[in-house]
Amino acid sequence: MTEADIKTKLTAIFRDVFDDDSIVLRDDMTADDIPEWDSMSHVTLVVATEQTFGIKFRTAEIEEMHDVGDFVRLIGAKVEGKAA
Repeated sequence: MTEADIKTKLTAIFRDVFDDDSIVLRDDMTADDIPEWDSMSHVTLVVATEQTFGIKFRTAEIEEMHDVGDFVRLIGAKVEGKAA
C-alpha cells in the first residue's frame, strides 16, 4: 500500500471523525490545525484507523506521532509488517 493510498483512507477517517468534508491532510498537519482535534477525538482517530487498516498501535507508538506524516509512515510500516 502506497503512502498516497494510506492518505486517501486516512483523509476519509479524519473527515468522518471531525464531520468536515473539507479536510485535506498534509504531512505537517497537527492537532493545532484542527480546532476539534482534542484528546477524545485523537482516541477516536486511532481506533478508527486501527479498524480501517486492520492494525494495532502500541501506546509508545501513538505518543511518538507528532504530525500526520508520522501517522502515515507508522500505518505504512504496520500494514507492510502485517503483509510479511
